[in-house]
Amino acid sequence: MTRAEELPEHVARNRAYWDGMAQRWVAPGERHWASTEPTWGVWGVPESQLQLLPHELEGMDVIELGCGTAYISAWLAQRGARPVGIDNSPRQLETAHRLQREHGLEFPLLLGNAEQVPFPDASFDLAISEYGAAIWCDPYRWIPEAARLLRPGGELIALGNSVLSMLCVPTLFADGPVMDRLLRDQFGMHRFEWPDEDGVEFHTSRTATA
Repeated sequence: MTRAEELPEHVARNRAYWDGMAQRWVAPGERHWASTEPTWGVWGVPESQLQLLPHELEGMDVIELGCGTAYISAWLAQRGARPVGIDNSPRQLETAHRLQREHGLEFPLLLGNAEQVPFPDASFDLAISEYGAAIWCDPYRWIPEAARLLRPGGELIALGNSVLSMLCVPTLFADGPVMDRLLRDQFGMHRFEWPDEDGVEFHTSRTATA
């Protein structure tokens, strides 16, 4: 376990922020763990419509970067993959461990920083982040880290807020509503800190793939 004082500033802040918010995500985590089909993003679009996941998951090594309550790793394990979840919040992982016991499903869960994962190069076939590292880690650190972890031909799947929504969301309201006009420059997007919020988000107009 990495002590908060040893973490990069934004990672330590986000650990405290998500520990403070963890209780809000218990019920959604329970609901997702009990779901028979993955649903993605804030709109809950079914996997059968989006088809984000590889068709053949059996035996695939997967790293979930910023797993939270680890429901995505649970979906993958149920389909024969070998997932590993890493998250920055001890309290989120407490919920994940409890749900593992309740559902009789075991896979590794690590407390740590998705910008610096304790696995060798080329350890995984798939890296995935749904509003985890994709928003709460520095893209100039976590995306190269995901690339390092992937084997040749591996795939990175990341879901986060759209560039357009981040250009149009009011400065004082991190959760919206999104306005019908541009409120900030697209170029130079990187670190976002919202008034009345203690966490640090990252959004960029650049697209990177691994």
